[in-house]
Amino acid sequence: MTTTAPHTDLGKTPGPTAPLRPRRGPGALVRALPLTPAVVLLLLFLAGPIAYCVYIAFTDLQLTGQARDSFVGFENFTRAFRDEAFLNAVWLTLVFTVLSSLIGQNTLGLALAALMRRASKPVRTLTGGIVVTAWVLPEVVAGFLLYAFFRREGTLNAILDWLHLPSQNWLFTLPVLAVSFANVWRGTAFSMLVYSAALNEIPKEITEAAAVDGAGGWRRMWHITLPMIRRSIGTNLMLNTLQTLSVFGLIWVMTRGGPGGRSQTLPLFMYEQAFQNSLIGYGTAVALLLLLVGSLFSLVYLRLLRTEV
Repeated sequence: MTTTAPHTDLGKTPGPTAPLRPRRGPGALVRALPLTPAVVLLLLFLAGPIAYCVYIAFTDLQLTGQARDSFVGFENFTRAFRDEAFLNAVWLTLVFTVLSSLIGQNTLGLALAALMRRASKPVRTLTGGIVVTAWVLPEVVAGFLLYAFFRREGTLNAILDWLHLPSQNWLFTLPVLAVSFANVWRGTAFSMLVYSAALNEIPKEITEAAAVDGAGGWRRMWHITLPMIRRSIGTNLMLNTLQTLSVFGLIWVMTRGGPGGRSQTLPLFMYEQAFQNSLIGYGTAVALLLLLVGSLFSLVYLRLLRTEV
């Protein structure tokens, strides 16, 4: 009686085996328990109010003269884009952000950080103390100081009169430039600290080798320093832009959005509609549009940060 051996594929190589997946047992739930309070607080105090604001933006809720609110769909948003005051606020917000954040705080902060690297220790201490003091001042206090500086009988016009130069009412003739300068004066310290930390991380051997090869200061800054701190520049621009988009107290103290709405940015327009005109639904819709603008800026910066040098 002959028996046949079992058939085996000896010439074939075994196929790839599926990766082993760790079993999710009760240990994973135990490890997640410490995160539960934080998640609950985020849902309660962050996600909850945001969801409620989204709901309000689609209603005609008012503070006075209304028994109950009703759902109006996208009426508040379409009303905003037909409102010339809203479009003016959008334009002034972009101008204020570009002048005071993208150009002012970013450029001045980088310049101060670069100059302080070459300055003596007493000069660095004095300059850093003055700049940081402006940053830590409460926004309302900073607004009153800059109001006293730019007003018709203020410090700036007193200096111009002493120099026999023409003076003017800066808060009336150039309100956007005045509040932009105020925001630069107050917020440059953050950019200076970010760039000081970034510049300290650049190896001295690289800049010294470039100087030996004949590269001047501007060429070293453009071809070596800026590319090496590119990620810090992107992070600083994103944080400064988001902070500048939400500036309210500084402008409110200096101009209250005037004269004639010529310095009324989106936060002030939102406050006026929601709390002065009692249009909570419309004001909340404007707030969501402001959130959308900040999100667009953030997406652009995050896209740039993902790009490798």
